[in-house]
Amino acid sequence: MNTIKLAGKTLFITGASRGIGKAIALKAAADGANIVIAAKTAEPHPKLAGTIFTAAEEIEKAGGKALPCIVDVRNETQVKSAVENAVKTFGGIDIFNQHSFSH
Repeated sequence: MNTIKLAGKTLFITGASRGIGKAIALKAAADGANIVIAAKTAEPHPKLAGTIFTAAEEIEKAGGKALPCIVDVRNETQVKSAVENAVKTFGGIDIFNQHSFSH
């Protein structure tokens, strides 16, 4: 089985503040990846644990570098700003992973 080496790669993950998106981010961080956490969750939710900032702390502890970005994927300006910030911070984006949804 071939495995991709993620050390030094940059992953842009929407919905990475919790759930499957965060699990993927933590696995990639353990491999030494840079993670852009693109999610709406800047403030704690009363029923759902985790924010982009708590996820960033966990990613850093796991061995990766984190860039928390407040992003509502329905807002083109926020998405564009997060992409530009990722490129400025990490030099580019190698992998995009979509785990957010809107209703």
